[in-house]
Amino acid sequence: MKEVRKNAKDLMKNFCRVCPVCNGLACAGEVPGMGGLGTGSSFITNVKALAARTFNMRLIHEVTAPDTEITLLGKQLSLPLLAAPIGGVSFNMGGGISENAYCEAIVSGCRAKGIIGCTGDGVPEMIYQSGFEAIRKNDGHGIPFIKPWEESELFQKLDEARKTGTDTVGMDIDAAGLITLRKMGRPVSPKSVNQLAEIIKKSEMKFILKGIMTADEAQLAVEAGADAIVVSNHGGRVFDSTPATSEVLPDISRAVKGKITILADGGVRSGSDILKLLALGADAVMIGRPFSIAAVGGLQNGVEKYIDTIREELKQAMVLTGTGSVTDVDPGILFT
Repeated sequence: MKEVRKNAKDLMKNFCRVCPVCNGLACAGEVPGMGGLGTGSSFITNVKALAARTFNMRLIHEVTAPDTEITLLGKQLSLPLLAAPIGGVSFNMGGGISENAYCEAIVSGCRAKGIIGCTGDGVPEMIYQSGFEAIRKNDGHGIPFIKPWEESELFQKLDEARKTGTDTVGMDIDAAGLITLRKMGRPVSPKSVNQLAEIIKKSEMKFILKGIMTADEAQLAVEAGADAIVVSNHGGRVFDSTPATSEVLPDISRAVKGKITILADGGVRSGSDILKLLALGADAVMIGRPFSIAAVGGLQNGVEKYIDTIREELKQAMVLTGTGSVTDVDPGILFT
């Protein structure tokens, strides 16, 4: 991973510093780029709040080979982990590799290690087309995320997503604040419950709604018929003043746990961070920027090495907290 990170630092120069800890401090306001919007506070808060959570270490138990497998939306995964949908290699990551190479590294690398890679959307069209092509090459193993476009573009892309062979699609409704897209004549917008219900029905696929930050909106996602939500503030890239995802996750979990699958992202930097979010109420976790660094720095091999690293960190954290399975994580493993 040291070689992968070194290569990524060279290729992503002036777009991402590949800091020892990816915490948003050095890249605040660098959007486009890999930073957080404005002061970067939402990105920074995600990392700080999750890092502030600590464990109760327990070692008088019999857990030596913890089980990291889960079933998520009908899919068997080796880890409770997905690569978050990120696109725009040329203007966010420096263009050191192509959009096609990036998407293929994410989707193929995740598939090889038994998890799922998600792909992004945006302008120019090669962003989503590269993601669709990578999923198609991997026999539908991947989840494309589509932005909350207005009518015709949205339904056209849902139709194209279905043709990749995937049975699951996502909408990053948290991208509704991207005013740059509206200025480019490609408006995105919030959606009402009724609009979402219609979109989900017409998609004819399992549907993930990304960008839920309150318990009441989690309830609305259930009402609209979504299969899963992602507790996410878009990595701090759309709104400069939000709480951390780990801060709002417990309330959301109490409101909808068991009614809908709960994913969460935001500041996840290690296997122990995955375990923290599971203890706070998530069923599985998404990681964004570190996957981008792995893909740019090492293509599919880099992605696979990163997943191996995360797997070992998660297992170690499970042993040190007496957690036998990722499907049965006791909230009491967190120090309060």
